[in-house]
Amino acid sequence: MNTGSPQYSETLRQWVHIAFGAVALLLPFLHWYQAATLAAAAVIVNIRLLKTIAGDRLHRPIELQQAVPAGLVLYPTSILLMLLLFPGRPDIVAGAWGILAVGDGAATLAGRRYGVRKWPWNRQKSVAGTVVLALAGGLAGSFLCWWCRGVIVPPPYLWFSLGAPMAAAVVAAAVETVPIRLDDNLSVPLSAAAVLWAASFVSEDLAAELVAGLPEALIVALPINALVAGAGFAARTVSVSGALAGASIGTVIYVCAGWQGWLLLLACFLCASATSRIGLRRKTLLGIAEERGGRRGVGNALANTGIAAAAAALAALSSGSAAALIAMTAALVAGASDTVASEIGKAWGTRTWAILPPRPVRPGTPGAMSIEGTAAGLVSAAALAGLAVWLSVVPGSAMMPIVIGSTIGALAESLLAATFEPSGILNNDALNLINTAIAAYAAVSIAGGLA
Repeated sequence: MNTGSPQYSETLRQWVHIAFGAVALLLPFLHWYQAATLAAAAVIVNIRLLKTIAGDRLHRPIELQQAVPAGLVLYPTSILLMLLLFPGRPDIVAGAWGILAVGDGAATLAGRRYGVRKWPWNRQKSVAGTVVLALAGGLAGSFLCWWCRGVIVPPPYLWFSLGAPMAAAVVAAAVETVPIRLDDNLSVPLSAAAVLWAASFVSEDLAAELVAGLPEALIVALPINALVAGAGFAARTVSVSGALAGASIGTVIYVCAGWQGWLLLLACFLCASATSRIGLRRKTLLGIAEERGGRRGVGNALANTGIAAAAAALAALSSGSAAALIAMTAALVAGASDTVASEIGKAWGTRTWAILPPRPVRPGTPGAMSIEGTAAGLVSAAALAGLAVWLSVVPGSAMMPIVIGSTIGALAESLLAATFEPSGILNNDALNLINTAIAAYAAVSIAGGLA
């Protein structure tokens, strides 16, 4: 298929994309800094020499107009980032690399040939491509993760090496369908690596203990979450998909973090939903009201509470339950307080400004902040963190790190929103997910530093 350049071949590009994954076989024989050096060299080669070596055959027509061909450079860049993030876990890097190389490459080939049926929320992505990414990427990731298993001390569980990459590939395939312009060469491997990293903390003994107590916990968790989800839908605060996603996340948090963690989740949800209704008339007139009349869908539920659910699962499945509960709390508080800040700022903000460069902007501008909204966000973060302490979800010493972490996440989201949301590289849901992830990481790091 010709896309505009007489020499360009998308099929050849994807086969090169797949073949480059074979380099991951070298990871068990290299020190991490040697592998990082090779990845950095690949970045330079793709910027400076690839066109000379391959001509126009690997460059899409739009890339011929770019000083730096984004897709071709971001592939090795993502490998370099993973090597820097996980220097002692070549199996995680290799597993995510296999999902990127084989999964993403095969998905493009399959989508071009069999991709008639598209996902309703992203007409650029095909069902066939997503399925192939999950299957082919999972198999390649499992093999490469197992290939590197012997150099990890102590070796990870065999189920991790063979099973975790399959789960990571499913998550990466789902992330790839999100309607944003963030390059797949970043979103696919980094989301896969995050899943592998989280799964590496899971203990077989604790997993068996959780499974044994699951029936008893579900007797309470399922009906209470179904009731709350139904009430949310009746109150027009969530859509059908949002209700189903919220009930699922609520069940996970109830089972893994107890009724105390679930009450904190409910408080955060009510806090965010209530403030979304404040000043609704003004927001509607300005065209900045929440979509669907304020009903929150599956994307919003996952973006605001997905990190918290994962942290809750780790609290039950790993030995680091204290840190995981701090991460869960910070993620919930960050998601809720950010919504409070945004909605109060839209409703009552008198002056709204952007951070970089500092300048007045209209309410609702991506990344905009106001004094009223910022103050409301800080107050709600402190109140919700205090509630978590009162419920004994986290110790009192974690309250300040959670508030600080939530503030750091909100500032990071504002900067990213101003930079990447107008161009469609990131959307509001992606920004909320990043916000909660940064807040969780910052809170755990600060709490650990104070301990």
